[in-house]
Amino acid sequence: MRTQQNIEQFGYRQELRRGVGLTDLVFYGLAFMVPIAPFAIFGTVYAESGGMPALAYLVGMIALLFTAASYAQMVKAFPLSGSVYNYAGRGIAPPVGFMTGWMILLDYILVPCLLYLVASVAMNASVPDVPVWVWLIIFVAVNTVINLRGIRMTVRLTRIMIVFELVVLALFLLVGLWALLQGRGSGFSLSPLFNADTFSWPVIFAAVSVAVLSFLGFDGISMLVEESTGGSAQVGRAMRVALLLAGVLFIVQVWVAALLVPDPAGLLNQPSDAAFYDAAAVAGGEWLRHVTSFATALSWGLANTMVAQVAVSRLLYAMARDRQLPSFLAKVSVRHSVPANAIMLVCLLSVGVGIWMSTREDGVALLSSLINIGAMVAFIVLHVSVIVHYSLRNGSNKVWSHLVAPLAGAGILVFVVINANVLAQVLGLVWLGLGLLVLITLYALGRPPALKGMSPGPEPMKRSVSD
Repeated sequence: MRTQQNIEQFGYRQELRRGVGLTDLVFYGLAFMVPIAPFAIFGTVYAESGGMPALAYLVGMIALLFTAASYAQMVKAFPLSGSVYNYAGRGIAPPVGFMTGWMILLDYILVPCLLYLVASVAMNASVPDVPVWVWLIIFVAVNTVINLRGIRMTVRLTRIMIVFELVVLALFLLVGLWALLQGRGSGFSLSPLFNADTFSWPVIFAAVSVAVLSFLGFDGISMLVEESTGGSAQVGRAMRVALLLAGVLFIVQVWVAALLVPDPAGLLNQPSDAAFYDAAAVAGGEWLRHVTSFATALSWGLANTMVAQVAVSRLLYAMARDRQLPSFLAKVSVRHSVPANAIMLVCLLSVGVGIWMSTREDGVALLSSLINIGAMVAFIVLHVSVIVHYSLRNGSNKVWSHLVAPLAGAGILVFVVINANVLAQVLGLVWLGLGLLVLITLYALGRPPALKGMSPGPEPMKRSVSD
């Protein structure tokens, strides 16, 4: 098998079980992104975008399509678990890979914590007799047991949850469109996509820095390249398909919701976490409000966190087998072919951080800020990796794929980071500083970052350019 030979070429053994097809990968990506993800952050995106949430999601989708293209290029060159950690390390240099892996860890490790917290708060609102921390432990325990059983069980349950989410979304759209036809809300208009009175690029990119949270997860598909039946080409295709499908769903649902907002001026001045559910109530009454809020809780607490736990465990596994994290995280279960210790560590972190953040009023906002900034910085380095590996090191003549597209993608993301929340920027710099301290410590201990199959000065890999 060509992909297996490629893994051995880099000095690794095929330990993870191959059994994930194209459809499985697309469903996995959609489950990670959650087709109804905007339900939970609609109010903030609406306010940040000046009432143009559809435009914010459209710009976000375009920006991340460039990122997906760069992922496809790098996963073709290096079909290994570890995502941007491996791509930056092998495409630029191992220390850069370590720092990029450190930044994306901020995203991957905290995403499950945020999702568990949001879902637990939502369930507590429906069943107040059960405390938030109890719901959080229940969600973590269920997902950990499922993920320890193996990737095939995760994939099967992911499909069931995706169907459930799509049914709820279809119900909202049908009822919402019918309500608009009946004269409810503000009627049909293009204002959620463009409003000349409130439009400015800094406003839109500030909203994109929030909306992009809904898209985070498409990149997690690359973590399963060693478990994909079709290798790197299949993974690249799945990322593009999942991103496009999610983008269209996001744009349509926030467009309809924006037209149904009961108090647009009030929402612009005071963002509300319940804004989407208020719009659902305008469309169909209280029953639709409860359906959409309950669906959000189940989707964020089970489907999304299930696949998030898979992704972060594979990243920890990849960094540990390269001796850049403790070696016990590289242990793979013989029976189920999953990185069991990494999964258990994610479980413990999710409980600890989740319960701690549940005691803070700004817990959800703080976690969201940290997650977005970590992902954006890692994606920027991903684009640079494509340019360095293909154009500079290998002299590729594919100008669009290996130079223009990654430059455009990096430029858009830099603008998003510049316009992001100041707190997110500060916390991102703090996390980056901690990573530098860890890197310096590794050098001091005589264990500088090194990747199998690479010499200190890696030779060009012409194969990856012509593939």
